[in-house]
Amino acid sequence: MQSNSANLRGLYAITPDLADTNLLCKMVEASILGGARLVQYRNKLAKEAQLISQAQALLAVCRQHQIPLIINDHVQLCVALDADGVHIGGEDGEIAATKTLIGADKILGVSCYNDFSRAQTAVQLGANYVAFGACFPSGTKPNAVRADLSLFTQAKTLNVPSVAIGGITLENVGSVVDAGASAVAVIGELFKRDIQAITTCAQQFSSFF
Repeated sequence: MQSNSANLRGLYAITPDLADTNLLCKMVEASILGGARLVQYRNKLAKEAQLISQAQALLAVCRQHQIPLIINDHVQLCVALDADGVHIGGEDGEIAATKTLIGADKILGVSCYNDFSRAQTAVQLGANYVAFGACFPSGTKPNAVRADLSLFTQAKTLNVPSVAIGGITLENVGSVVDAGASAVAVIGELFKRDIQAITTCAQQFSSFF
């Protein structure tokens, strides 16, 4: 798949920490059927063997539906599997070096927290999208810094998509979209449901775009 983040808009599904790979694939597919435009594989509890096997399984699902799969943190895993891109945080490696390693045709996303200057630098060094957050109190990262929604208005000057993350729900997503976010990254609000309800929830998130 030729990766392109230029039209990234809408629901960005990020996987929960789940050991059951079969269930995880079903949940992710349900989110895609509901309109998720990008999927990030993130599992902070998995060991290396499980990371590889789950990423392979999810890549097959995403390829089937022609949806890009982004690997969180693990740059070498992205390269080894020929996934569609990688997302890195502040301690996950140098931005320019990561872009060189994955290749120009792959998507590089960078966490910028509440720091607009980091976003500017990230874009200059090759980031294809920038993420700000936590926008709201987050169950996944309860101690995360808070990012003001005005960052998404500022980010329009960067000419790459901006992704909102952190505590985003169906009740508050409208304010994030109104502020200018290109996409919303969602974990808990999306994947706390059964399979059928995940698709419905994804449709509801997608309706805001």
